[in-house]
Amino acid sequence: MNRYISPSILAADFANLEKEISIINKSNASWLHCDVMDGVFVPNISFGIPVIESISKITKKPLDVHLMIIEPANHIDKFCDLGIDILTIHQEACKHLQRGILQIREKGVKAGVSVSPHTSVSVLSEVIADLDLVLIMSVNPGFGGQEFIENTYRKVSELKNMIEKSNSKALIQVDGGVTLENSKRLFNSGVNILVTGTAIFKSDDPAGIIDKLLAI
Repeated sequence: MNRYISPSILAADFANLEKEISIINKSNASWLHCDVMDGVFVPNISFGIPVIESISKITKKPLDVHLMIIEPANHIDKFCDLGIDILTIHQEACKHLQRGILQIREKGVKAGVSVSPHTSVSVLSEVIADLDLVLIMSVNPGFGGQEFIENTYRKVSELKNMIEKSNSKALIQVDGGVTLENSKRLFNSGVNILVTGTAIFKSDDPAGIIDKLLAI
């Protein structure tokens, strides 16, 4: 099974963002994860299109953008036009989820859907075949540095079974509380992509931490 790391830029030092991204550019990370928060769907506010546009000019990694905003359909085209590789929207924020997925794919971008800790992955049964990625939040969305929710392992297992039964090609991504200590169990449970910010950007050797996560 292929394993990927997508460092979350939210944990980076924004006063030295170009330097931080340069470190990731030289690392074995597969993508660069960008969390867009509106202060409504989640309690925090992060950044939006202007910042991602700037990041896209610096990074050599494909951009993995996660929208934690209300009514994401109103903004899908604008984000896709930034040249991103993956756009993930929340099931809980979409009135018409299938339409949102189609909107992303029509722009030539990989489509992902995220579910919060309180949401069962079973809600994706009708759209799983159309997805490139499913993001399981292993903390409550909105803030970095939270403690990992143990029920995530069960959700990963359930999602993996759903993907196999539907012949979906969707990759499984987990975000929140990911560390060197739980990464092996996550990969072994069926996760393809680990998103982690604090463990990477708060370390003295971000590229080394990425290598350790991949080697576990």
